Amino acid sequence: MNMQLILAIIAGILLAVGFLGTFVPVLPGAPLAWAGLLLAFFSDYCEISIKGLVITGIFAVLVSVLDNILPISMTKKFGGSKAAVTGSTIGLIAGFFIGPAGIILGPFIGAMIGELIHNHGDFHGVFKAGCGAFAGFITGTGLKMICVISFIWYYIISF
Repeated sequence: MNMQLILAIIAGILLAVGFLGTFVPVLPGAPLAWAGLLLAFFSDYCEISIKGLVITGIFAVLVSVLDNILPISMTKKFGGSKAAVTGSTIGLIAGFFIGPAGIILGPFIGAMIGELIHNHGDFHGVFKAGCGAFAGFITGTGLKMICVISFIWYYIISF
């Protein structure tokens, strides 16, 4: 196997791992997928332009920043505290080990528990904070998926 083919294969693997990173909290999805495009750029098997690489890089950074800001801003917009945001993150990580339902419900339940702890057992606003964390998580995950899927599409058509 020649080096050009190896680069193209590793690029595809990075794009696949980047897709997993759109819903696995420990993997930076968009940056990994963009790294795959960067490797593909150096392969003779793919025709990725510098302009395309720069544009996708900007989107990778933008989506990564938004993914960190959206859950916080949505939780606060729905009346949640920092404890709800922290609980949402912990719930997402714990939910990952439970499976798909845990990944979806983990941020919601975690935010509610965090808000309950913050409010010393007062149920006022707990459900609303959970909904905000969930909305932020779903929005951020959706944006990451759209971004990474478009990177994968760009990689596929570049052959």
